[in-house]
Amino acid sequence: MNAQSAKLAAAIVLDILDFTIGRIPGFEIAFDIILGVAAVAMWGLPGLIAFWEVGDPTGQIDGFVPTLTLIALSQMGKGSKRSARSDLGDHAG
Repeated sequence: MNAQSAKLAAAIVLDILDFTIGRIPGFEIAFDIILGVAAVAMWGLPGLIAFWEVGDPTGQIDGFVPTLTLIALSQMGKGSKRSARSDLGDHAG
């Protein structure tokens, strides 16, 4: 399993947790902050998108949006595209 697949698997598990325990009143904001920190740790600046969940005052709506999974899917293959471009540059010269 490569690093991107592991990050996707972790994102799916964290989104499932957000849907279940992340909906407990009083705990949901703290859990959303923890998820935001985890997203930034995994993906850097694109992970900041996960902090939109803190803005949901009820903590119920964001549980239905798999934010971390969507970020993971959007970042899949980005590193391999960069390395493929550098490989093309190495062979051209």
